[in-house]
Amino acid sequence: MSEPHQPVFDLLEQELMHLRPGGAEVIDVHTHLGHDEDGMSLDPAELVEMLDAAAAERAVVFPLHDPERDPAYSLPNDRVLEWARESGGRFIPFCRLDPQQSPAAEAERCLAAGARGIKLHPRAQAFSLDGLCEPIFSLAEQAGVPILIHAGRGLPQAFGPELVELAQHHPGAPLVMAHVGVADQGVLADGLRDHPSAVFDTSWMNMMDTMALFARVPAERIVFGSDPPYGRTFVGLYLVLRMLACLGVDTETRRAVVGGTVTRMVAGEPLAPTTAPRAPQQILLDAKLARLHANLMLVLGIMFAGTAERALDMLWLSQMACRDGTPARPARPSSGSRRCSSTRSGCSNSIRSCRAAQARRWCLRWRSPPPRCRRPSHAASETTAVSVS
Repeated sequence: MSEPHQPVFDLLEQELMHLRPGGAEVIDVHTHLGHDEDGMSLDPAELVEMLDAAAAERAVVFPLHDPERDPAYSLPNDRVLEWARESGGRFIPFCRLDPQQSPAAEAERCLAAGARGIKLHPRAQAFSLDGLCEPIFSLAEQAGVPILIHAGRGLPQAFGPELVELAQHHPGAPLVMAHVGVADQGVLADGLRDHPSAVFDTSWMNMMDTMALFARVPAERIVFGSDPPYGRTFVGLYLVLRMLACLGVDTETRRAVVGGTVTRMVAGEPLAPTTAPRAPQQILLDAKLARLHANLMLVLGIMFAGTAERALDMLWLSQMACRDGTPARPARPSSGSRRCSSTRSGCSNSIRSCRAAQARRWCLRWRSPPPRCRRPSHAASETTAVSVS
């Protein structure tokens, strides 16, 4: 795979290494392998290349929404298990289940073959949690293996309360809520506040949602994920490390976020005790960065609507915003505010170039999106050069 963003990654690599906490093992908790019916795909060699670009040691892997998933995802699961055996320990395999197709039997088969957890996708498989998922959570609790569940866009209003109730009934089933739980972040964060092993992953494109998560949830309950092939491990890791630095999070907790917590979960170990959420409820954001963030979010929304030409128009405006010089830090933040400690000379323009370059690639790729297209979900803009109040 030829990485089109490599020139930008090269510019940011030194800062990424500076931000990475010493002694950390980086594990991307949210990656896919195989083929998806939306046209996306990722093979093991391509994923290893993504991990290497970010100096990430391991990844949790599971199948995409594979056209050959019937029955019960058995063929895609077998492929992932085999790729994990061939990876030299770099891939941690999860089996993907369809609750409407013998999920308990498939989970037991895969766990016996080496799977370390379970992946559920209620949007792709079009199922509700009520009733259907009870046996899956019960099995995970008995086996002591984590469940990673899609908690992003495209879910019904009942999803949040149903997941809270299900997880509360099975506190021994470790739970990873994908995409910062954006489907119902407030309900999930509040409802599972006292759950011993419920965490959120950071595989999401809007960094304001991620900042809001850090304001609601202890950092000890947030784990790094980037969602390849829709996202990039390098970009996701860079953004979460910038945010952690901005919030002044200590080294030990940063190690936990980028890999330590996931290591505990797949090993069946208790998670670290929690502390208070690290982000405030309000932030101060440079107006130039706010312009860029708003424009890139418009690009993403237009891409979801399938009108790539208009997305390119908005992307042009985003690129023009990048010509507006280096963002200035607020001269007089309000009393008790905390400025971002990770701002370094020259980095803001590089970050904006990275986001714009990534968005342009997606616009071009999806110029003629296939039917039922599940478009890439990572065009987040840079929000780490903020002062926090």
